[in-house]
Amino acid sequence: MFRRLALTVLLTFSPVICTAADTLPTTTEPPILTIRAKGETYPLDLGALRELPADRFTTSTIWTDGEQTFTGVRVTEVLERLGLTEGTMSLTAANDYQITIDVGHFTPDGAMLAYERNGKPMTLRDKGPVWLVYPYDSDAKFRTEVVYANSIWQLDRIEITQ
Repeated sequence: MFRRLALTVLLTFSPVICTAADTLPTTTEPPILTIRAKGETYPLDLGALRELPADRFTTSTIWTDGEQTFTGVRVTEVLERLGLTEGTMSLTAANDYQITIDVGHFTPDGAMLAYERNGKPMTLRDKGPVWLVYPYDSDAKFRTEVVYANSIWQLDRIEITQ
């Protein structure tokens, strides 16, 4: 009897285990980024992206003049929320430019899905609304031809397959 009561209390008052569907914020506006993974589609508007834990770094790029400050969510944060540790990520820009990256490539100190540059949302004209950027100045490992090729701007679609 006591075990049954304890189990009932435990199940009633324990935190709900989140599934991938409720780990990414809900979109209320037209999406600027759509992520497909595990048979689900996650449309994200700027507000939804801002609900995710934000990170910021300042770095120079080979495409801009001077240092730029980027704000966004780390790719590893998104992968963690989706429960993904392996697979292939296909990232596609508004002009259909596409890159493919192994999920294992991403590290907590690396790539960010940036939605702001220098404190302002990015438009299509200035490489937005989402730009996969790396902290290029922080480590030589982020200044390679592969990393530069992976730095996709005008990003609007991500598909992750396992």
